[in-house]
Amino acid sequence: MQEILFFVTATLCIVSALGVIFNKNVVHSALLLLINFCSLSVFYLMLNAQFLAIVQILVYAGAIVVLFLFVVMLLGADLGEDVSTWLTGWNAFLAALAIIMLTLVGTSVFESMTQGQSGNFTPDDVAKYGQAQMIGITLFTDYILAVQLAAILLLVGIVGVIWLARSDSRDLILAGKALSNKTK
Repeated sequence: MQEILFFVTATLCIVSALGVIFNKNVVHSALLLLINFCSLSVFYLMLNAQFLAIVQILVYAGAIVVLFLFVVMLLGADLGEDVSTWLTGWNAFLAALAIIMLTLVGTSVFESMTQGQSGNFTPDDVAKYGQAQMIGITLFTDYILAVQLAAILLLVGIVGVIWLARSDSRDLILAGKALSNKTK
């Protein structure tokens, strides 16, 4: 039964991920992303990682997809775009570069998993301290560099959003002043 659930969930995950990439409608892509996140939470439940499954639903499926949909609706993005506009040589080069980088990262993750780290806890440890505490211990000991890099990435995103919002607000203020000058 568990193997059937795995293959159904894996198929749903892969199909929804491909739908996110190749769908012309931005809103449909965001909804397919929601399906992908929910199927990933099923994987976490199958791995007996209930905390990560709930976080996956709350943070990613709840907050991130809603944020994507909010931005799409706020910006009024086109609901469909011709594929020829994004299928360029530069984008193909970037896709190849991304595949190379993902291969390198995947290889290093696989090697670190096969070598074993101090994050391998027994079920007794999890029962004694709790699943969330064990995840925190692992994140802030074995993966502290990754956590710090993620924090820097989020900081850059926040600064970028503030910069974009500030420049948009200046344009709106200037447009408002120009409109008020015309009406006088």
